[in-house]
Amino acid sequence: MTGTSADKPTLGAFNVGEVPTIAVFDQATTALGVDLGTLVAAMQAYVDRSVVPVWSTPAHLVQTSGFQAGAWAMVFLDDADQPGALAYHDLTPDGWPLAKVFVRTAVQNGDQVSVAASHELVEMLVDPAINLMSTGPDAKTMYAYESADPVEQLSFPVNGIAMSDFVYPSYFEAFRKPGSTRFDHMGRVDKPFQILSGGYQIIFKDGKWSQIFGSKEKERDFAREDRRGHRSEARGRALLPAEPGAMARDRGGTG
Repeated sequence: MTGTSADKPTLGAFNVGEVPTIAVFDQATTALGVDLGTLVAAMQAYVDRSVVPVWSTPAHLVQTSGFQAGAWAMVFLDDADQPGALAYHDLTPDGWPLAKVFVRTAVQNGDQVSVAASHELVEMLVDPAINLMSTGPDAKTMYAYESADPVEQLSFPVNGIAMSDFVYPSYFEAFRKPGSTRFDHMGRVDKPFQILSGGYQIIFKDGKWSQIFGSKEKERDFAREDRRGHRSEARGRALLPAEPGAMARDRGGTG
């Protein structure tokens, strides 16, 4: 692993074939809207019952008071301006994936914190290095392999707590015919690369990162959001995956 930097992405290679432990801890002063232990249990059930059967990405979530040696992490922060927030860089102190959930920002955007957290969780499990891309309907465009962005704002209950919808691997298979298979957990997507009205897709085209949106309303909302620390911002400054075994790493709040 290389050291972190404010100007450059962190490079690292993450082990495969092992079930990661994810340390979940709260550094926010803004209320989560649910007991943290209850949220962790619901996210564990979400992974076990919904995500693993589709993506084969198991994980063991534990509530902690901080980083845990050898574990991935999810930390709840108020927002990017929280004192000490910049101490949470691209990776955990010993070089493992880190998800940051900005609680105050989520609440201000009208999002449920549990949905924001599960959104980050499923995307971290599917693409922990934030470096995967796919071909798609436009031959000149690469599509970020984001599993929750296209269906953002949709949720379903797990243990009575709202969890984020997510797309299936078939979503990124452009050869699939509309209605031929299931494309997302809630069954709201009808065809590959469809973006629902509350969602968006990060793309790389003509040497630049940008977004395409499911609706004009979502585009306006996106423009008003504080995107610092989010995956869209991270991809915008990350290296393309050109070095074998090296992966760009940054993780933010929802999306």
